[in-house]
Amino acid sequence: MTEHNVQDTDDGIRLDRWFKRHFPYITHGLLEKSLRKGDIRVNGKKAKASDRVVTGQVISSRISDADAKESASHRPVIQKAAPQISDQDIAMIQDAVLYKDADVIIINKPSGLAVQGGSKVTKSVDGLLDVLRYEAKERPKLVHRLDRDTSGVLVLARSAKAATRLGHIFAGKEAEKIYWALVKGTPEVAQGKIDLPLAKQEEGDFEKVTIDKEDGKRAVTMYQVLERLSKTMAWVELQPITGRMHQLRVHMAAIGHPIIGDGKYGGRDAFIDGMELSHKLHLHARRIVIEDMGIDVTAPLPKHMQESWKKLGLD
Repeated sequence: MTEHNVQDTDDGIRLDRWFKRHFPYITHGLLEKSLRKGDIRVNGKKAKASDRVVTGQVISSRISDADAKESASHRPVIQKAAPQISDQDIAMIQDAVLYKDADVIIINKPSGLAVQGGSKVTKSVDGLLDVLRYEAKERPKLVHRLDRDTSGVLVLARSAKAATRLGHIFAGKEAEKIYWALVKGTPEVAQGKIDLPLAKQEEGDFEKVTIDKEDGKRAVTMYQVLERLSKTMAWVELQPITGRMHQLRVHMAAIGHPIIGDGKYGGRDAFIDGMELSHKLHLHARRIVIEDMGIDVTAPLPKHMQESWKKLGLD
């Protein structure tokens, strides 16, 4: 059996969705058959397609390449037109590159650009990865995620080998991720830890994250106030120790200091009357440090945050 560790970015998704994301060539029929036979196991136990995977679990599979190819050969072929990538998009994603070596590409993801595609997503980082292939034989691979409205450092692996290595680094919390945010009000304690469990909630076609002390998964965020703006706002540095969906946004709203522009979790409190600040989310993945790979990369603030910093007299 081959073994794969569940990463933070896949925490809570269905097992069949995990396979679709990482092994799209395995058909649903073959997946169901393998689950019934016990050829796919989670932490050594038989599993169902609907089971939710958890960070750190080990998924074992006995599906061979030959089985996958045989199954795929019976799948109806649907011809899809290759998506057209405009010269403007090519320039945008290539200009976003902050760092590149033989194993890794790091980009400064623009605010508003989704990391992965979806039914209502017309443009995503994933859809532009071929543009970042450069001289490599393989298409770059996503190894972690950022919210659509969060800007900043996003790491891409340039090979399957590099993706596996980075996966272990992120799962082992060996990568130091630092975010900057502008928040409503000023935390009374200048630095501290937010330790509140989170759970996903489905609201129609949308997912929202809530504090759930009974059934939620542990989520930990370290914060530090970098500058206070009277009692109106504060510039804070955030460091997620765990990597739950929308973690920083939910945690800051939960302690009464929602991130400016985050109407989803902060409601009306996430906006400041009379300040003429952008209504975009003021959350930026500022820096990533991966000591094991000699990486220390910082991303410039997006335009709307630069403008807010200037209006507020922040350096």
